[in-house]
Amino acid sequence: MSAPKTVLVLCTGNACRSQMAEAILNHALPGLVQAISAGTQPQPKVADGAIQALQLAGLPTAGLHPKSVEEVMHQDIDLVVSVCDNARESCPVFPRPVPRIHVGFHDPHGEPLESFVAVYEDIRARLVPAVRAALGQ
Repeated sequence: MSAPKTVLVLCTGNACRSQMAEAILNHALPGLVQAISAGTQPQPKVADGAIQALQLAGLPTAGLHPKSVEEVMHQDIDLVVSVCDNARESCPVFPRPVPRIHVGFHDPHGEPLESFVAVYEDIRARLVPAVRAALGQ
């Protein structure tokens, strides 16, 4: 079996959508991908609603924390996925060419837990197949 592909999920604040996407991809595609996430302007902490939505789904949240894209820029990344329009527009230039896709999601920041759960479900439904397709799986 080949090594998992590294998928970078990029957002602006790396506090909600990209964190949920990282956890969802690692759970849904074990052995196929190793998802990491980062932000172009990372927030101080992961949104409580994102953590709660992941916990409600039974996904682990230990170790999730906002990271700057500069922290992961020099890793061997096989695919960059932007999940917000701002990150897509300001996506940095990586040291080597990296395939990119964009799958945008609503930002539930400041909304009730139900909004975070809805975004979690949307990410699970649309992002997992998009990443599979982008990686030819």
